Amino acid sequence: MGNDGGSIPDRRDLVRSKPKAEQADKANQTRAKWFFCALSKKRLEEPIVSCALGKLYNKDAIIEYLLNKEMYGDGEAICGHIRSLKDVKTLKLTHNSSKTPPSEDSSPDYAQFVCPLNLKEMNGSQPFVYLWTCGCVFSQSGLKAVSGTPPPRDESGKVESSDKTSDDVASKKQLEVCPQCAKKYDRSTDIIHLNPSPAQEEKMLAAMLLRRASEPTKKGKKRKAGSPPEHAEPPAKKHASPAPSVNPNIATASRAVAQSLAEEEAKRKAYMSDAVKSLYVSKDNVQRKETFMTMGTFTRYA
Repeated sequence: MGNDGGSIPDRRDLVRSKPKAEQADKANQTRAKWFFCALSKKRLEEPIVSCALGKLYNKDAIIEYLLNKEMYGDGEAICGHIRSLKDVKTLKLTHNSSKTPPSEDSSPDYAQFVCPLNLKEMNGSQPFVYLWTCGCVFSQSGLKAVSGTPPPRDESGKVESSDKTSDDVASKKQLEVCPQCAKKYDRSTDIIHLNPSPAQEEKMLAAMLLRRASEPTKKGKKRKAGSPPEHAEPPAKKHASPAPSVNPNIATASRAVAQSLAEEEAKRKAYMSDAVKSLYVSKDNVQRKETFMTMGTFTRYA
Protein backbone atom coordinates (compact mmCIF):
# COMPACT_ATOMS: atom_id res chain seq x y z
CA MET A 1 0.00 0.00 0.00
CA GLY A 2 1.17 3.49 -0.68
CA ASN A 3 2.53 5.48 -3.57
CA ASP A 4 -0.95 5.54 -5.09
CA GLY A 5 -1.98 8.94 -3.79
CA GLY A 6 -4.20 7.38 -1.12
CA SER A 7 -3.96 7.38 2.65
CA ILE A 8 -2.92 4.65 4.98
CA PRO A 9 -5.74 4.00 7.48
CA ASP A 10 -4.90 3.48 11.07
CA ARG A 11 -6.67 1.18 13.55
CA ARG A 12 -8.35 4.16 15.11
CA ASP A 13 -9.95 4.89 11.73
CA LEU A 14 -11.12 1.33 11.14
CA VAL A 15 -12.35 0.33 14.63
CA ARG A 16 -15.02 2.40 16.31
CA SER A 17 -14.81 2.28 20.08
CA LYS A 18 -17.46 3.47 22.55
CA PRO A 19 -16.69 7.02 23.66
CA LYS A 20 -15.94 7.47 27.33
CA ALA A 21 -18.58 9.14 29.45
CA GLU A 22 -17.82 12.69 30.35
CA GLN A 23 -16.87 13.15 33.96
CA ALA A 24 -17.44 16.30 35.95
CA ASP A 25 -14.43 18.11 37.23
CA LYS A 26 -14.10 17.08 40.89
CA ALA A 27 -12.18 20.24 41.72
CA ASN A 28 -15.03 22.41 40.44
CA GLN A 29 -17.60 20.33 42.32
CA THR A 30 -15.65 20.69 45.55
CA ARG A 31 -15.23 24.42 45.01
CA ALA A 32 -18.96 24.82 44.37
CA LYS A 33 -19.86 23.02 47.62
CA TRP A 34 -17.48 24.87 49.93
CA PHE A 35 -17.41 28.38 48.46
CA PHE A 36 -20.91 28.90 47.02
CA CYS A 37 -24.46 28.74 48.36
CA ALA A 38 -26.15 25.44 47.51
CA LEU A 39 -29.44 27.21 46.74
CA SER A 40 -28.66 30.55 45.09
CA LYS A 41 -25.26 29.50 43.66
CA LYS A 42 -23.83 32.82 44.89
CA ARG A 43 -20.62 33.08 46.87
CA LEU A 44 -21.07 32.31 50.56
CA GLU A 45 -21.38 35.43 52.68
CA GLU A 46 -22.18 35.68 56.36
CA PRO A 47 -24.61 34.95 57.88
CA ILE A 48 -24.16 31.38 56.63
CA VAL A 49 -26.51 28.59 57.72
CA SER A 50 -26.50 24.82 57.39
CA CYS A 51 -29.24 22.20 57.52
CA ALA A 52 -29.37 18.71 59.02
CA LEU A 53 -27.84 17.35 55.80
CA GLY A 54 -24.74 19.56 56.11
CA LYS A 55 -25.34 21.80 53.07
CA LEU A 56 -24.17 25.42 53.17
CA TYR A 57 -26.53 28.30 52.35
CA ASN A 58 -26.66 32.05 52.53
CA LYS A 59 -29.28 32.89 55.12
CA ASP A 60 -30.96 35.49 52.92
CA ALA A 61 -31.43 32.85 50.19
CA ILE A 62 -33.16 30.50 52.65
CA ILE A 63 -35.45 33.31 53.80
CA GLU A 64 -36.36 34.11 50.20
CA TYR A 65 -37.07 30.43 49.54
CA LEU A 66 -39.33 30.12 52.59
CA LEU A 67 -41.27 33.23 51.57
CA ASN A 68 -41.63 32.14 47.94
CA LYS A 69 -40.73 28.52 47.19
CA GLU A 70 -41.07 29.11 43.45
CA MET A 71 -38.31 31.74 43.43
CA TYR A 72 -35.64 29.10 42.79
CA GLY A 73 -36.50 26.50 40.16
CA ASP A 74 -34.62 23.63 41.81
CA GLY A 75 -35.25 24.83 45.37
CA GLU A 76 -37.56 21.93 46.26
CA ALA A 77 -34.97 19.35 45.18
CA ILE A 78 -32.12 21.10 47.01
CA CYS A 79 -33.70 22.18 50.30
CA GLY A 80 -37.25 20.84 50.26
CA HIS A 81 -36.59 19.30 53.67
CA ILE A 82 -36.30 22.78 55.23
CA ARG A 83 -39.68 23.75 56.68
CA SER A 84 -38.70 26.88 58.61
CA LEU A 85 -35.67 28.66 60.03
CA LYS A 86 -35.78 26.19 62.93
CA ASP A 87 -34.49 23.52 60.55
CA VAL A 88 -31.24 25.42 59.89
CA LYS A 89 -28.44 26.56 62.16
CA THR A 90 -26.46 29.78 61.85
CA LEU A 91 -22.78 28.86 61.75
CA LYS A 92 -20.10 30.50 63.89
CA LEU A 93 -17.12 30.62 61.53
CA THR A 94 -13.50 31.66 62.14
CA HIS A 95 -12.07 33.98 59.50
CA ASN A 96 -8.80 33.16 57.78
CA SER A 97 -6.27 35.75 58.92
CA SER A 98 -3.14 33.90 57.76
CA LYS A 99 -3.56 34.95 54.14
CA THR A 100 -4.21 38.39 52.74
CA PRO A 101 -7.41 38.34 50.70
CA PRO A 102 -7.08 39.53 47.09
CA SER A 103 -7.80 43.17 46.38
CA GLU A 104 -10.54 42.33 43.88
CA ASP A 105 -13.36 39.85 44.38
CA SER A 106 -12.26 36.84 46.37
CA SER A 107 -10.69 34.25 44.13
CA PRO A 108 -12.41 30.84 44.06
CA ASP A 109 -9.37 29.17 45.69
CA TYR A 110 -9.18 31.54 48.65
CA ALA A 111 -10.56 29.95 51.83
CA GLN A 112 -12.44 32.53 53.88
CA PHE A 113 -12.68 30.39 57.01
CA VAL A 114 -10.43 28.08 59.02
CA CYS A 115 -10.70 25.74 61.97
CA PRO A 116 -10.07 27.67 65.22
CA LEU A 117 -8.31 24.64 66.74
CA ASN A 118 -5.69 23.68 64.15
CA LEU A 119 -6.08 26.54 61.62
CA LYS A 120 -6.80 24.20 58.73
CA GLU A 121 -8.56 25.91 55.84
CA MET A 122 -12.19 25.10 55.09
CA ASN A 123 -11.74 24.46 51.37
CA GLY A 124 -12.93 20.86 50.99
CA SER A 125 -9.56 19.16 51.44
CA GLN A 126 -10.32 18.47 55.11
CA PRO A 127 -13.65 17.17 56.51
CA PHE A 128 -15.38 19.80 58.64
CA VAL A 129 -18.21 19.45 61.15
CA TYR A 130 -20.39 21.80 63.18
CA LEU A 131 -22.24 21.43 66.47
CA TRP A 132 -26.03 21.65 66.25
CA THR A 133 -26.37 23.07 69.77
CA CYS A 134 -24.22 26.17 69.21
CA GLY A 135 -23.27 26.28 65.50
CA CYS A 136 -19.48 26.35 66.05
CA VAL A 137 -17.51 24.95 63.10
CA PHE A 138 -14.35 22.83 63.46
CA SER A 139 -12.33 20.45 61.38
CA GLN A 140 -13.08 16.85 62.22
CA SER A 141 -9.47 16.17 63.21
CA GLY A 142 -9.30 19.30 65.39
CA LEU A 143 -12.46 18.44 67.29
CA LYS A 144 -11.29 14.87 67.72
CA ALA A 145 -7.95 16.05 69.17
CA VAL A 146 -9.54 18.18 71.92
CA SER A 147 -12.40 15.83 72.81
CA GLY A 148 -12.25 14.27 76.23
CA THR A 149 -13.47 10.86 75.10
CA PRO A 150 -12.77 9.07 71.81
CA PRO A 151 -15.62 9.19 69.29
CA PRO A 152 -17.81 6.10 68.97
CA ARG A 153 -16.65 3.65 66.31
CA ASP A 154 -18.36 0.78 64.56
CA GLU A 155 -17.07 -2.76 64.16
CA SER A 156 -14.87 -1.81 61.20
CA GLY A 157 -13.17 0.94 63.21
CA LYS A 158 -14.78 3.86 61.42
CA VAL A 159 -16.21 6.80 63.32
CA GLU A 160 -19.95 6.43 63.68
CA SER A 161 -22.01 9.21 62.20
CA SER A 162 -25.09 10.79 63.75
CA ASP A 163 -27.51 8.32 62.11
CA LYS A 164 -28.73 6.42 65.20
CA THR A 165 -32.10 5.35 66.40
CA SER A 166 -33.77 7.17 69.24
CA ASP A 167 -33.30 4.15 71.57
CA ASP A 168 -29.54 4.10 71.02
CA VAL A 169 -29.31 7.85 71.56
CA ALA A 170 -31.28 7.70 74.78
CA SER A 171 -29.11 4.90 76.13
CA LYS A 172 -25.69 6.22 74.98
CA LYS A 173 -25.47 9.94 75.61
CA GLN A 174 -21.95 11.27 75.44
CA LEU A 175 -21.95 14.86 76.61
CA GLU A 176 -18.99 17.05 75.76
CA VAL A 177 -18.21 20.75 76.05
CA CYS A 178 -17.69 22.90 72.96
CA PRO A 179 -14.03 24.02 72.93
CA GLN A 180 -15.00 27.44 71.59
CA CYS A 181 -18.12 28.53 73.51
CA ALA A 182 -18.20 25.92 76.33
CA LYS A 183 -21.74 24.84 75.51
CA LYS A 184 -22.61 21.20 76.06
CA TYR A 185 -23.39 18.92 73.15
CA ASP A 186 -23.99 15.23 72.55
CA ARG A 187 -21.31 13.54 70.48
CA SER A 188 -23.75 10.95 69.13
CA THR A 189 -26.35 13.34 67.73
CA ASP A 190 -25.15 16.96 67.71
CA ILE A 191 -22.10 16.62 65.40
CA ILE A 192 -23.16 17.35 61.80
CA HIS A 193 -20.80 16.78 58.88
CA LEU A 194 -20.51 19.63 56.38
CA ASN A 195 -20.92 18.62 52.71
CA PRO A 196 -20.90 14.87 53.43
CA SER A 197 -20.40 12.15 50.84
CA PRO A 198 -23.50 10.73 49.10
CA ALA A 199 -23.46 7.66 51.36
CA GLN A 200 -23.20 9.80 54.50
CA GLU A 201 -25.94 12.11 53.22
CA GLU A 202 -28.34 9.19 52.80
CA LYS A 203 -27.71 8.10 56.40
CA MET A 204 -28.15 11.65 57.67
CA LEU A 205 -31.42 11.96 55.74
CA ALA A 206 -32.73 8.72 57.26
CA ALA A 207 -31.75 9.92 60.74
CA MET A 208 -33.47 13.27 60.15
CA LEU A 209 -36.71 11.60 59.00
CA LEU A 210 -36.62 9.25 61.98
CA ARG A 211 -36.09 12.16 64.37
CA ARG A 212 -38.97 14.12 62.83
CA ALA A 213 -41.27 11.11 63.02
CA SER A 214 -40.62 10.84 66.76
CA GLU A 215 -41.40 14.52 67.39
CA PRO A 216 -44.62 14.98 69.40
CA THR A 217 -47.46 16.57 67.51
CA LYS A 218 -48.89 19.73 69.01
CA LYS A 219 -52.57 19.46 69.82
CA GLY A 220 -54.82 21.97 71.52
CA LYS A 221 -56.14 21.07 74.93
CA LYS A 222 -59.66 19.72 74.83
CA ARG A 223 -62.00 20.97 77.53
CA LYS A 224 -64.95 19.05 78.84
CA ALA A 225 -68.38 19.88 77.58
CA GLY A 226 -70.07 22.41 79.78
CA SER A 227 -66.87 23.46 81.54
CA PRO A 228 -65.79 27.06 81.12
CA PRO A 229 -62.50 27.83 79.35
CA GLU A 230 -59.36 28.20 81.46
CA HIS A 231 -58.93 31.94 81.06
CA ALA A 232 -62.60 32.79 80.88
CA GLU A 233 -63.88 35.15 83.50
CA PRO A 234 -66.47 33.69 85.91
CA PRO A 235 -69.99 34.75 85.10
CA ALA A 236 -71.26 37.65 87.16
CA LYS A 237 -73.73 36.79 89.87
CA LYS A 238 -77.31 37.63 89.10
CA HIS A 239 -78.61 40.22 91.49
CA ALA A 240 -82.29 40.42 92.18
CA SER A 241 -83.63 43.50 90.49
CA PRO A 242 -85.14 45.94 93.00
CA ALA A 243 -88.88 46.46 92.90
CA PRO A 244 -89.80 49.46 90.78
CA SER A 245 -90.80 52.46 92.83
CA VAL A 246 -94.37 53.71 92.26
CA ASN A 247 -95.11 57.39 92.13
CA PRO A 248 -98.00 58.09 94.56
CA ASN A 249 -99.51 60.69 92.22
CA ILE A 250 -99.63 58.15 89.35
CA ALA A 251 -101.19 55.50 91.64
CA THR A 252 -103.95 57.93 92.72
CA ALA A 253 -104.72 58.87 89.11
CA SER A 254 -104.88 55.22 88.02
CA ARG A 255 -107.32 54.40 90.82
CA ALA A 256 -109.54 57.33 89.78
CA VAL A 257 -109.54 56.15 86.17
CA ALA A 258 -110.41 52.58 87.19
CA GLN A 259 -113.25 53.85 89.37
CA SER A 260 -114.70 55.98 86.56
CA LEU A 261 -114.55 53.02 84.14
CA ALA A 262 -116.38 50.84 86.67
CA GLU A 263 -119.13 53.48 87.02
CA GLU A 264 -119.55 53.69 83.25
CA GLU A 265 -119.77 49.90 83.02
CA ALA A 266 -122.50 49.86 85.70
CA LYS A 267 -124.47 52.56 83.87
CA ARG A 268 -124.15 50.67 80.57
CA LYS A 269 -125.46 47.45 82.11
CA ALA A 270 -128.36 49.36 83.74
CA TYR A 271 -129.59 50.62 80.36
CA MET A 272 -128.89 47.30 78.56
CA SER A 273 -131.93 45.77 76.83
CA ASP A 274 -133.32 42.38 77.82
CA ALA A 275 -132.35 40.87 74.45
CA VAL A 276 -128.69 41.77 74.96
CA LYS A 277 -128.77 40.62 78.60
CA SER A 278 -130.08 37.20 77.51
CA LEU A 279 -126.78 36.63 75.67
CA TYR A 280 -124.80 36.75 78.92
CA VAL A 281 -127.26 35.69 81.61
CA SER A 282 -129.90 32.96 81.52
CA LYS A 283 -133.38 33.34 82.94
CA ASP A 284 -132.16 31.87 86.22
CA ASN A 285 -129.48 34.63 86.44
CA VAL A 286 -126.69 32.09 85.77
CA GLN A 287 -123.60 33.38 83.89
CA ARG A 288 -123.39 31.73 80.50
CA LYS A 289 -120.18 30.54 78.83
CA GLU A 290 -118.83 32.69 76.07
CA THR A 291 -119.81 31.73 72.52
CA PHE A 292 -118.74 32.99 69.14
CA MET A 293 -121.28 35.78 69.50
CA THR A 294 -119.98 37.01 72.83
CA MET A 295 -116.23 36.48 72.23
CA GLY A 296 -113.85 39.11 70.95
CA THR A 297 -114.84 42.63 70.19
CA PHE A 298 -118.60 41.99 70.47
CA THR A 299 -118.50 42.03 74.25
CA ARG A 300 -116.86 45.40 74.27
CA TYR A 301 -119.71 47.00 72.32
CA ALA A 302 -122.67 45.03 73.67
